[in-house]
Amino acid sequence: MRRAALLDIKLKALVREHVGHDVDLPDPLSRIPFGRGAAFVVDTTAWVLLDDQPHRGLGAALAWVNRARRESEINSVGLIADEATGVLARRARLFSTAVSVWHAVERVLLPAVLEPYPDLDAVDPAHEAFRALITEGGAEPHVEHGVLVGDVRGLEVCRVVTDMFTDEVRLEVGVGAHDREAFSMLHGARPTVDALADVVEAVQKHREVGAALHPLNRFGSERFLRWSAIQQPDRVSARVLQPADPPVIRTNIKDPVPCVAVGQSLDDEPIVVVFSTGIDLDLIPFSVDARAMHSPRADLVVVVPPRDVSPITQAVAEMTKMPTRVLAWT
Repeated sequence: MRRAALLDIKLKALVREHVGHDVDLPDPLSRIPFGRGAAFVVDTTAWVLLDDQPHRGLGAALAWVNRARRESEINSVGLIADEATGVLARRARLFSTAVSVWHAVERVLLPAVLEPYPDLDAVDPAHEAFRALITEGGAEPHVEHGVLVGDVRGLEVCRVVTDMFTDEVRLEVGVGAHDREAFSMLHGARPTVDALADVVEAVQKHREVGAALHPLNRFGSERFLRWSAIQQPDRVSARVLQPADPPVIRTNIKDPVPCVAVGQSLDDEPIVVVFSTGIDLDLIPFSVDARAMHSPRADLVVVVPPRDVSPITQAVAEMTKMPTRVLAWT
């Protein structure tokens, strides 16, 4: 409660300094709560201060606006954060609701500057040389933001790295950085292709439809969806699909983050498909950002398990400038 009150005070002060006069706020008890920061409506502008994970806050803000519109007229949104405002501004322009993104510097609001998309880096030729070894070990080579990895039905089991001290290029085997390090310590003398083949065999039985719950199928469940759709692209209205870079660089493999595929629709038009599991308020902003990065005029399909087709996800999807279709993968 204390944190919420402090955020209310901070938002009021920022807005007052920005508009040049005091603002009257509704009684806190009558206001719609906003768990990711603070929010209120002044005249016909919804002001939203993002505090918790601001880089993933646009979807939550739009969800709040959608709910607040039942009680107040809202013609525009002022979105305030003290970090990640470049990504927020890049995504906000893709929605029909007028959203201005502001970067808070002490008590001053500065217009956010759009952050460019990450470069589509080519794989280092020294790393590319390990592609055949990944295939020989039974994994599927895959490149994301210039990093060559090996997947088993969407789960990364190896990665080509350059040693920061020796500049040695090698293929590390394991699920995640800590697992790769431990695997190297335990099996460093074993031929890499044999070690990889053992990991692939151990992982594969857990990456099947109907497999019992296990960490190896809880990690990267959205990527298993993508792998499944690539095998059966017609189920998402595509003729062919392939993995594609996300609009933000993934920092680790264990936190659930939507993933992207691009290809051709059944009508031979460009299509972008985004896959996710769980209720993620920022899924639609991530998805339209991915479309804008890869093919701005493409069809966009957002694929989730049936249990995750939530009304709020649908509502935010209807706020995008270009059509966004949410599809349940059954």
